[in-house]
Amino acid sequence: MAEGRSGPPILEVRGLDVYYGRSHALQGVELTLPSGVLSVVGRNGMGKTTLCKTIMGLVAANGGSVRLAGEDITNLAPARIARLGVGYVPQGRRLWRSLTVDEHLRMTAGLRRGPWTIERIYQTFPRLAERRGNGGGQLSGGEQQMLAISRALLTNPKLLVMDEPTEGLAPVIVAQVEEMLVRLGDEGDISVLVIEQNIGVATAVASEVAIMVNGRVNRIVDSARLAADRELQQSLLGVGRHSDAPVEAEGPQPKAAVAPPPTTQGPTRVYVSNPVLPTRWSQPAPIARIEAAARMLSVGVTRIEEARARPSASVRASSPPAVVVVGTLDTKGEELRFLRDIIAAAGLRPRLVDVSTSGKALSADVSAQEIALNHPRGGAAVFGPDRGASVTAMAEAFVRWLDRQGDVLGVISAGGSGGASLVAPGMRSLPIGVPKVLISSIASGDVGPYVGPSDITMMYSVTDVSGLNSISRQVLANGANALIGMAKGRLETAAKSKTAKSALPAIGLTMFGVTTPAVQRIGAALREDFECLVFHATGVGGRSMEKLVDSGLMAGVIDLTTTEVADMLMGGVLPATEDRFGAIIRTRVPYVGSVGALDMVNFGPRESVPERYQSRRFQIHNPQVTLMRTTPDENARIGRWIGERLNQMDGPVRFLLPELGVSALDAPGQPFWDPEADAALFRTLEQTVRQTSNRQLIRVRRNINEPEFTAAVVAAFRPLLGRVGERRRASR
Repeated sequence: MAEGRSGPPILEVRGLDVYYGRSHALQGVELTLPSGVLSVVGRNGMGKTTLCKTIMGLVAANGGSVRLAGEDITNLAPARIARLGVGYVPQGRRLWRSLTVDEHLRMTAGLRRGPWTIERIYQTFPRLAERRGNGGGQLSGGEQQMLAISRALLTNPKLLVMDEPTEGLAPVIVAQVEEMLVRLGDEGDISVLVIEQNIGVATAVASEVAIMVNGRVNRIVDSARLAADRELQQSLLGVGRHSDAPVEAEGPQPKAAVAPPPTTQGPTRVYVSNPVLPTRWSQPAPIARIEAAARMLSVGVTRIEEARARPSASVRASSPPAVVVVGTLDTKGEELRFLRDIIAAAGLRPRLVDVSTSGKALSADVSAQEIALNHPRGGAAVFGPDRGASVTAMAEAFVRWLDRQGDVLGVISAGGSGGASLVAPGMRSLPIGVPKVLISSIASGDVGPYVGPSDITMMYSVTDVSGLNSISRQVLANGANALIGMAKGRLETAAKSKTAKSALPAIGLTMFGVTTPAVQRIGAALREDFECLVFHATGVGGRSMEKLVDSGLMAGVIDLTTTEVADMLMGGVLPATEDRFGAIIRTRVPYVGSVGALDMVNFGPRESVPERYQSRRFQIHNPQVTLMRTTPDENARIGRWIGERLNQMDGPVRFLLPELGVSALDAPGQPFWDPEADAALFRTLEQTVRQTSNRQLIRVRRNINEPEFTAAVVAAFRPLLGRVGERRRASR
């Protein structure tokens, strides 16, 4: 449970009694959750679900009380309790089969005001966004659980009660749910009561675990102690005991040595005791059927955020970092093994990974079946009759698998357009600087969709990647040796950096031609303390900057020029993606932003402007670039979009509004000067953004390019990081 919350506990249960007829289900339950996350565990029939239902008002209490933040909610109607701030994720999900994902969410949205919106749900659970038109009965078990959790989050509760949230889910989905619970606990806006049978999840998401025995809270145990002590689990929860064995009575317990739970090394076989859903007439499942249904996992289930937090640590401590040689072994096996052998001969450790979707069992260090298990819906989503859907699903599974590896020295692949589309998303997910080489027959065309904002090196294969010949051997060897050089150089650089003097921390700045004077002044003011990296706000520029933020290579961001949002919303040619600001939200890096160049939408030649905009105000920048002035209505729309994302930022945020113009063209006497349009933008931002001590809007009565405004930007940024450069130089 989290500490430090002032005021009454978010949940206080005192002397709670519940009867089912003559059966005394809850017997004087005492439970307090000040804030954060508390797990409740116990064997079946101990009263855990009854406790949830009683808190939610679905079961009447016969005695005792339930208080929410000091307010008595005992035996209130469930709808009243929900409006007071209790969200509920019931056991079994309880979805409507005929309602779509979107309809489920819209039913609960707006019950209470708060940060959770349908848009944020779709950002948090991208899979639900993809399935928004599907009915509840068409979703996998993992998708149904995501929807049940999302439905509860949309009520913006103070307290979220979750009854068996990981029951029946694949290990990959369990890890996602666990990550979300940890994040909710860290954010502190919502407290969570988790009823959980999975001891690993229960101890990972909460610092303390309440043990329920025979309708009572027997004791509250430190989660680290419970996770490490198998005997304590047996005595309190009956793990490994007969169901009628007595449970140890409450009393003082000897201190057990706290040790980390064992990590799984190498492939592990996972068994399902009932591969077919049992009924009351079922016979025990035959051993052969259980063996046939068993699955292989390469490593134990790890919290996703923990895997991301250790990008440079090896999964196997005794093994050196590996070069991943990945592709479709069923069609490109000869070429991929050729690459592997060259890499091995150079003294690096190759790891051959198969991402083919044919379902064939092929010799590889990591099989396609093992990769497929990383998809939220498992192998069934990958090995299907629709090749396009299979390729898309395998690509997603490979991204998730690669994200969990901590020992990747580089990645290389060879294939055609299908192979490139399989591995490129995984390559893009890796941090900037990790060597990535993609040899393909499509590399002489438009490679933007494959490379994106990443540092992938693409090589044209010349001949098709279809067997080895005198040409393909040379091209493949060049690609392998290029990656070997990059990988060895990276290892040497890492070794030198351990003894080298500390460099200045890097910060990102976004710039457009019409905000260049401002960015130049800011860079000049900060270059003594920071390495200032400037990104041209052309759509891919903003994505490249955020890729570096996601890679952990940025100490902070001065996002002066957010014009890409205008192009995205109005159909311009330099658009951001829906994930604009996503890296700032995910990493919580210090962020100073502004509304640079939001007075314009970018198009190509004048004749390329869409018909619906022909009557608007334009500025011909050059024969290939036409700028269109945004209107008050459009600026209000832009302000809402940006404001909603600023609300999701939990790190320090300062967003500055230049009242005398947002670009060089938006100034008195200039062609885009429009105070009414700018006022609509500023007003909407102020109405949308929930300002706190950590998230502030700052008005400056200057144009964005004036020295006074840039001085205000620097003054806002410095306190967020301090004079890092000076401290580093002083320590040398």
